[in-house]
Amino acid sequence: MTPWLSIVIPALNEADTIVATLARLQALRAGGHEVIVVDGGSTDATVARAEPLADRILAAPRGRARQMNAGAAVARGDVLVFLHADTRLPEQAVAVIRSALRHRLWGRFDVDIEGRAWMLRMVAAGMNLRSRLTGIATGDQTLFISRTAFAAVGGYPEQSLMEDIELSKRLNKLGPPACPRERVVTSGRRWEVNGVWRTILLMWRLRFDYWRGVPATRLATRYHAPAAK
Repeated sequence: MTPWLSIVIPALNEADTIVATLARLQALRAGGHEVIVVDGGSTDATVARAEPLADRILAAPRGRARQMNAGAAVARGDVLVFLHADTRLPEQAVAVIRSALRHRLWGRFDVDIEGRAWMLRMVAAGMNLRSRLTGIATGDQTLFISRTAFAAVGGYPEQSLMEDIELSKRLNKLGPPACPRERVVTSGRRWEVNGVWRTILLMWRLRFDYWRGVPATRLATRYHAPAAK
């Protein structure tokens, strides 16, 4: 049976999180949907732990854009869902996506950021509002895209940062995103490790510099200078 959804998960040294993420997707696999993990060169047990819980495990050059394109290239579903390894879908994800794509070619979820700091709730609210107003989505919001739309824009641009923003810009030329209010839940570990305010300021600066034309390779160096998410 051909799956309707193909869930593509880029991973790099996610041994501590990948099992919990994939365990929540087993009901979707049982329902005929497809889960693909694309490893970017992990040096821990990510691949070994993922193998029993995914339909396919791929190896690809490091970088989320490259990894997600590699997963999309072998995916069999009509709809591609790009899920981070530390993020979980809402329980009714399939029904939500099916409804959202009746009149749209792509979309994203609202997001909750899980963590101890109260400011993370404000960060998530700001991300959701900004995305709803601009039509630009981030990877934490879990983009879902019809295969035809993904192919029409050439997939993810293979750049080292801001690939989700650039993809959103291209998809907006085909039509605005569906913005369901159901939420994915993502880890706040990057914010907590590096400090919420420090991370907020860093991301604002990176987005501004990207808007004014600073190359993504230079921005990626600054982004990965703190401990990576």
